[in-house]
Amino acid sequence: MKKFNDVFVVDDDKIYHFILKNLLKKNNIEVNSRFFENGQEAIEGLKENSKNGTTLPDLILLDINMPVMDGWQFLEEFQKIKGSLNKETVIYMVSSSNSPFDLNKAKDFPNEVKDYFLKPVCLEDICRIFLN
Repeated sequence: MKKFNDVFVVDDDKIYHFILKNLLKKNNIEVNSRFFENGQEAIEGLKENSKNGTTLPDLILLDINMPVMDGWQFLEEFQKIKGSLNKETVIYMVSSSNSPFDLNKAKDFPNEVKDYFLKPVCLEDICRIFLN
């Protein structure tokens, strides 16, 4: 039983996009996914979907290190607009950073960040994220 239908993947790593798509496909996890290369594009996507009445994501997979707007800046913007979004969205950080600074900083967003996964994501991570 899957937990999510609509997913935003916010990450500038095209290889990660490819791996994630393949892991989902191989495991018959069907979700509607949109890919954004930085936090700014994703925030604009959220605002646009909200304004148009288009489906908002159930899940956001968020990287930290990206150009234009990084994951932390995205979370700060998300905090400002989430009240206007008519949907509860789960956010998982997915990063190659295992730095204690980043792991602790994710805890500064307890109402936004549900969990933190290290790249590369594996099948076990995908199952933990997408399946019951």
